[in-house]
Amino acid sequence: MVTAADIGDRAAAHVLLAQVAAAHHRLALVWADGGYTGSLVEYGLTVLALVLAIVKRSDDMRGFVVLPKRWIVERFFAHLMRSRRLVRDFERSTGSAEAMVYLSATMLMTRRLARPRPSRA
Repeated sequence: MVTAADIGDRAAAHVLLAQVAAAHHRLALVWADGGYTGSLVEYGLTVLALVLAIVKRSDDMRGFVVLPKRWIVERFFAHLMRSRRLVRDFERSTGSAEAMVYLSATMLMTRRLARPRPSRA
């Protein structure tokens, strides 16, 4: 989901979680960044019946530390940024920006599906 720059992540997350919960009825657990704590966790649990697990960094960690679930999202963003059009924000509307993300993700998935698999002998 792509939103305008003046919409906060927490406000957009309410809408996004509702859309995802409506489309995927069996979804029970959602991982989120530390910025989504607070009322969003309660909203997910009470209204949508989703457990919102916050992936946080420990306070005693110093320097760069790989957080297990967050790394998956960061790696996906890195793959998307390989698409030249997504490196800079050239789009005038959120609809075309979202379409470019879908196009880039589709290209990534089709490359992975078309990649020859090594034979297991």
